This record gives sequence, structure tokens and C-alpha cells, in this order.
Amino acid sequence: MITINTKYFGIADIEKDEIIHFQTGLPGFPDEREFVFMPLERNSPYEIMQSTKTPAVAFVTVSPFLIFKDYEIDINDQTTKQLQLKAAKDASVYTILTLKEPFAESTANLVAPVIVHHHKQLGKQVVLEKTDYHTKHPILQEDPEKEGRHADTHKKVK
Repeated sequence: MITINTKYFGIADIEKDEIIHFQTGLPGFPDEREFVFMPLERNSPYEIMQSTKTPAVAFVTVSPFLIFKDYEIDINDQTTKQLQLKAAKDASVYTILTLKEPFAESTANLVAPVIVHHHKQLGKQVVLEKTDYHTKHPILQEDPEKEGRHADTHKKVK
């Protein structure tokens, strides 16, 4: 068990096996290489991707498949090897949200999903090429709260 300082929850105790390692950090945050996913609320599909190093570096995430039913991504061979993915079911996919008031004006970054192999504790934010998705894709009216926290985070991954 280790103790970290978080942006949204203050001091939190986490297990070492909850830490996801990002070999090259995140785009714009190359020195942030260890994150933990913490539920925003009990039974919520939203999770905070919290840096274990820097409390201010925390992102609200959700499975893009809950909001965008037709969302699909292609994971390249390099990422598949880096994350030690053997099958699509090994990958959990998250999109980083930019929350706005009112919530209906919030956006999702569908161009750069976060791919996580929880069993291997490995993650990577990938930037999709040749895509019609946007970095500020409107969330619109659909509400993933209706789906529950344990919704499918790995369907439609190739």
C-alpha cells in the first residue's frame, strides 16, 4: 500500500498493483509515467486517471463506447506489443473528458484514447491517424451514468 496526494480526493491509499505504467508518459506530460484509475463516485462509469507523482495531473475519463456507440479504434502492432495485448478483451479503452458547465457542453478526446492492459499494469495514450474523430467531440445528450461503472471498456477494439 502506498499513499498518494490526489487532485479530487485528497490523500488516498492505493495498492501498488493498481498503478498503471506509461512507458513514455502522456503527450504533453512525458514525465508522468504512473497513474491510477479511481472511480469518481461509487457505481459511476467515470474514473479519474490520477498521476501518482503530481496531484494536479488528473483527468476525468470514461469508456468511449458508453457515449459513442459506433466508436472504433485500430491498435497498431507497436502498441499491441508494448502493452502485451494478446486479444481485444485485454484492452480497456478510456477517453479523456473536458468537463464544462452545463455538462451537455462537455467534450471527449476521441483522437487520443488511453489504452490500458490492467492485468499487466501497462498503459499508453495513442494518437489515432487518418480519423474523422475530434479532440473536442461533443458528448451531446447521451448519459453513461445509466449504464453503470462496469460497462464494456474493450469492445470494438481491433
